[in-house]
This record gives sequence, C-alpha cells and structure tokens, in this order.
Amino acid sequence: MTENRPTHAAIGAQIAGLLVAVAVAVWTAPSADWDLLLFAILLGFSVFSDLTAITTTSKVKISGSFLALVLAMVFLGGTPAALIGVLTILTGWLRWRDDWHFLLNNVLTYATFPLVTGILFHESVTSNTVSRSEPAFYVLIFAVFLLALAINFTMIASYSCYLDRSSFWAKVRTALIPLLPSELAAALMACGVAYLYVQVGIAGVALFGVVLVTFQYLLGALLVSQQRAEELALRSKQLASFQVGMLSAMLRTLDLRDQMTARHSAAVARYSRAIAQRAGYSRREEELVHIAALLHDIGKFILPDRILKANVPLTDEDWMLIKRHPQQGARVVSSLDGYGPVAEIILAHHERIDGKGYPRGLVGDDIPELARIISVADTYDVMTARDSYRTPMSSYDAIVELRRVAGKQLDARFVEIFIELLEGKDVSFQHGEAADFEKELALESRIAETASPDETTRFQTTTAS
Repeated sequence: MTENRPTHAAIGAQIAGLLVAVAVAVWTAPSADWDLLLFAILLGFSVFSDLTAITTTSKVKISGSFLALVLAMVFLGGTPAALIGVLTILTGWLRWRDDWHFLLNNVLTYATFPLVTGILFHESVTSNTVSRSEPAFYVLIFAVFLLALAINFTMIASYSCYLDRSSFWAKVRTALIPLLPSELAAALMACGVAYLYVQVGIAGVALFGVVLVTFQYLLGALLVSQQRAEELALRSKQLASFQVGMLSAMLRTLDLRDQMTARHSAAVARYSRAIAQRAGYSRREEELVHIAALLHDIGKFILPDRILKANVPLTDEDWMLIKRHPQQGARVVSSLDGYGPVAEIILAHHERIDGKGYPRGLVGDDIPELARIISVADTYDVMTARDSYRTPMSSYDAIVELRRVAGKQLDARFVEIFIELLEGKDVSFQHGEAADFEKELALESRIAETASPDETTRFQTTTAS
C-alpha cells in the first residue's frame, strides 16, 4: 500500500507555523535564563534518550526526552526548551531517518510545544509571584507537563490522521490512553527532579539522568508487554477461526459421504440455540450449545458407508460402531485448544435421563444440561426430516412422541420449551429441510473472528453442566 503524501498546502502551512515559532522564540529569547551548563546537560540527556529510544512494531517510539524538555521549560524558558527540542529531533534523525515531511512535522511540534508551554509557565509564575519554595510552583510544573503532552500528542496524531485518513479519537484510545498512567508518573518525577534541583542545584540534575533512563526502560517494557498481549489476542482470534474452519471442512467431507449430515447438523444447531435462548441461558452458553450441535455427529467418520447409507436393519456389531461415534467425535474435538467443554457435550448427547443411553449410561442431572438440549433437538429432527432413511413424521406426531419419551429418554423441561417454540413458530423452520449448514457455520465463524480474547477462549471458561 502506497503511503499518503501531504499536499503542498499542508507543507506550506507547516513551514509557516515553523517560521512563526522561530519569530516568537527570537522575540522571547532575551527574557529566558541561558544557564549554559544546565542547557548542555538537559540537551545531552534529551539527545541521548532520543537516540536510544525503544520502538515497538506499531511504530511507537519510547523516549524519555520529554522529561528533559519539561525541565528546560521550567528552569530555562520557552526558547531554550524549544531549541533543545529541535536539536533533539535533528540529531535523532541521524538514527531514525524519517521521511522529510515527518521530519518537518516533528521539528514544528518540538519547536512549538516547549515554546508555548514554557512561555505560559513563566508568565503564570511571574504574574502570580510564585516562588520556587511554594507548593504552587510544583503544581504548575505538573500542569505544564500535562499541557505539553496534550499539545505534543495533538500535533503528531493530527498529522498522522491527516495522512492515513484515520480517526483522531481512535488514536487517543489506542496510543494515548494506555500511556496515561506512565505519563502521570513521569509528571510526578519531573516535579521531584525539579525539587531536587531547587534544593541542591546542578548536582540534583545528575540524578535526573538515572531517572530518565529508568523511566524510558520501564515505559518501553510496559508498551512491549501491552503489544505482546494484543498480538496474543490476535493469534487467539486467528486460532479460533482456523479451528472452526478445520472442523467445518471435516463436516463437509462427511457430508460428501452422507448428504443428510450437514443439513441435520445445521437443524440441530438452530433448534438447540433457540431452546437455550428460551430457557434463559447466557449468550456464551448459546454459542457453546450451537457449536457443539454443529459438531455433534462429527464422530460418524468412523462409520463405514454400509452403515451411514444403510436402508436395511443394522446388526448388533453395526450398533456397537454407532454407539462409539460420540466418543470418537469428542476425542477429535477435545484435541483442539479450548474445546474441552464442547467435547464433553458431544460425548453426552446420546445419554438418556433414565440411564439407558450411551456411551457412559449417565442418569438425569449427571448429563450436562446443554447435551440434554441437543438430545431434544436431535430427536425431533431425525423424526421429521425428509432426507432421513425412515418415513418422516409430521410435526404434530413428533411432538406427541417427544412428550411420550419426556422424563425417560429426554429432559421433560427442555421438551416443553421446544414444543412452545414449535407451536409458537418462534424458530425459522419447523421441519429441518430448510436448515442451511453454511449459514449456521458462517455464524460461528463470525463469532470466532470478532470475539474478544476472553470470548475466543469461551469454551475454556463456560461450564457445560
């Protein structure tokens, strides 16, 4: 992608702004305190900090030069501070080699905010006759630090937004707000170093060097840590999306062998989500039962075609294979990171309330609730679907059968909730032939792609019982 370039008008405006800053600096220079030793020390600290700054992959540069500039504004004045800022940027260019228009914007910024805030600070001190021994002096230092930070960020971020046509408030959220705690700490450090300078003189500024290097290192570590957390969140989303895609590919492959499988899985997923929603489960639990229902028959990979496509009575050996598919499906799904609760539901979706189900013969409340929901949806769709290998029932007859086995095979509570949905036509299809596997799968994929880090690992934190 090609980088946006500034217009001639924008460049002209920056040059004009820089000329104004130079004119103001020259005009106010005589009133500044040109303590050359302090000037040289602060310039050295600022340049050293900029040359050794830490950069992140998001192109944020972590430098402690701002602290040196604030002290220069306070003890030297606006013009010396602006000169330190400009010399810092020009020297730093030897390392960073920014494009000329970025260099121009940086020079303008580092000439403007030290000059403006330095002048304002000294005007406030003079007009209010604040001495260096008063607490108000250090309150003003804290305030001028924050004002300088605001001007600095606004000028740099606004130019970046102008170039890439992005939102300024997005920059505030992503670049400024995460740094505010550390910047407030830096403002307090500036007050502390200023106090030392007032008390012991130039020797106090020597300690500033240690403070500056320490602050720069800690701030860099903070942002690198935050950046790694963001990268981990991105990888989690990508992993979740990849896993859903891989599982969907497996189901599509199974569907090539048995064309009713994908449609049946979509119908059971749609029904199960509707039951969970009506039953008052959380959004996370709705998503959990939906993905488990989509994958509940994935263990049928182990079944040979003569069983999958059988239209003749099955042997006892065939039934033994069929009863293994929940275990096989759970084994496949549990191998994926974070899908343990999904696997547990898949394992239990053929258990019965009376304990006569398989594979573990669980009874009543020992069966995960979300698995009991899938059992109701699965039973109804098998009875009513027109693509099954048996004569389909009407919805009315299927409801009669659901009530007959409620409390024995199926959970009576979920049976009644489902019947309410069917009779109220609160689901988009009463017979499963309208179920669209691709649509249901797309829903799950969108969840994986847009979820927050906590949500992408939701199957690790959501209980299934």
